Amino acid sequence: MHPSHGIPAAALAYILWGLFPLYIKQVAHVPALEVVAHRSLWSLVFMAALLLALRRVDWVRDVIRQPRVLGITLVSALLLSTNWLVYVWAVAHDRVLDASLGYFINPLVNVMLGYAVLHERPRPVQWLAVALAGAGVAWLTLGAGTLPWVALVLAGSFGVYGLLRKTAPLGAMEGLALETALLAPLALVLAVVFLVRGDGAFLRGDALTDTWLLLAGPFTAIPLLLFAAGARRVTLATLGLLQYLGPSLQFVLGVFVYHEPFEPARALGFVLIWSALVVYSGEGLWQRSRAAAA
Repeated sequence: MHPSHGIPAAALAYILWGLFPLYIKQVAHVPALEVVAHRSLWSLVFMAALLLALRRVDWVRDVIRQPRVLGITLVSALLLSTNWLVYVWAVAHDRVLDASLGYFINPLVNVMLGYAVLHERPRPVQWLAVALAGAGVAWLTLGAGTLPWVALVLAGSFGVYGLLRKTAPLGAMEGLALETALLAPLALVLAVVFLVRGDGAFLRGDALTDTWLLLAGPFTAIPLLLFAAGARRVTLATLGLLQYLGPSLQFVLGVFVYHEPFEPARALGFVLIWSALVVYSGEGLWQRSRAAAA
């Protein structure tokens, strides 16, 4: 891929993630756990076929002799499946706005994880952004009378997943293939249990539902591959701005397509979090422009 194609590739990845509720709504009648099981199984099939076609399988022999890598990848796979499960459940239960909020919060969760785990030292303005986001979450909690758990679980699980992938020795393609391979036994058992009990949706005579579940594999893998290709060719500042495409599209779908309630009191919580993102992104751009000038 030419370097100039980096921005379109990364942008397309985030756009596909932002539009993913359109797919989830097609399988909203399928139990979320069954959707996640098929998403994992068919992602593995898709990735295995792709790696075989590209002849990129030599790494498998090395990785199976590294228990630490397998252990870390298993943890990241469980975090990813948790994220998938909550996301699928949220969209199927008309909580697209809660899902979008989770991915708006995610960059600020990354700041806190960097501080707590990697001993990074956020700058004062970054702490201000975290405080604004915290105020937004507190306001949403007070308004609803309960923690926005969907958003917090999505932001937290994807934040820790990103931290593990950041320090993992495998590339995006190999990492996703290994994650889905480690999840495959559990996913296969779940798929078979749903089939045998008769309360699943796969192979029940609905060809359209079967097709949607089969498509979960490429629909999962393709955005990740586009992201991996684009991320290597754009600056972190550009990537940081592009990442808001996904939750912004989810927000638009939630409000204008699925007509989820967005009363003024709830809007204030979102405004506080959006303000945090403006502060965070603006400060990052300013720091990088200063560094470039120096």
